[in-house]
Amino acid sequence: MKNILVLGGTGFVGRHVCEKLHRMGWRITVPTRRAINAAAVQHLPRVTVLEADVHDEAQLTRLLPGHDAVVNLVAILHGSEAAFERVHVELPAKLARACTATGVRRVVHVSALGVSLDGPSRYQRSKARGEEVLRQADLDLTVLRPSVIFGAGDRFLNLFARLQALFPVMPLAGARARFQPVWVDDVASAVLACLQDEGLPMSTVGQTFECAGPDVLTLGELVRLAGRHGSTERPVLPLPMAIGRLQAFMMELAPGEPLMSRDNLAAMSVDNVASGQCPGFSALGIVPARAEAVAPSYLGHRGGRSALLQARQGTWRR
Repeated sequence: MKNILVLGGTGFVGRHVCEKLHRMGWRITVPTRRAINAAAVQHLPRVTVLEADVHDEAQLTRLLPGHDAVVNLVAILHGSEAAFERVHVELPAKLARACTATGVRRVVHVSALGVSLDGPSRYQRSKARGEEVLRQADLDLTVLRPSVIFGAGDRFLNLFARLQALFPVMPLAGARARFQPVWVDDVASAVLACLQDEGLPMSTVGQTFECAGPDVLTLGELVRLAGRHGSTERPVLPLPMAIGRLQAFMMELAPGEPLMSRDNLAAMSVDNVASGQCPGFSALGIVPARAEAVAPSYLGHRGGRSALLQARQGTWRR
């Protein structure tokens, strides 16, 4: 039985990763600042939730002993330069030092597709620096780079579906930006495959995998897909870049996490699709699902049973 420490285990991807590891019969430790944040995973018998601040290097170092591997899923989509540096660069550096100090060598780090040290956005640049920090450490490292992730409980397709229920038209910045959306269950399966590292054509240690779905879709097409399988499909009005930046700026001023920031818009100036320079899902024995096939099951729409109905009938699987 393996013992896995999952950083970011209370998040959208983290919940699915914990469920996969639990089904394998492995023990999982999920640190969180407040135990109430782990409500989605603490019901799993083999999950131990501990209150801890993983950004505190001393606390992080105390968490590691007794674990066979660490999965790092901690990330942010919005924030200042300092915030991106703290989460995407400083935390991996602290993790590398903690692993070295405790002898825990196996690390699976979830980064993002399209990261680059000279990328157009703070998000892309900080993610790339975080990868480099871990690569420079003497660890058994695997890096996963997913495209935009969708699935039950996402803040992506669900949000666009809700917006189309409210507005007659969708003015959209970055409407022509291209993605290869990937199902959260497939990303979680990739994490599991790397931790097992058995029966694969290559060892996953030292590798970077591009986790991309089978279809390349523009943001506009994804918004229409969300509307089609949600409440109502609305016309998408692509915005010129200058107006898009103004729209993103106004969204940043609104309370709460913005739907889109200027940094997000900068990131979308580069296609978020697999480069082909790194192995993908096929090397992990995974056939990725299409967004068109999965979205109806949780957006709840014509032609398919809703996620609630499936759950009641015991047929919904993450």
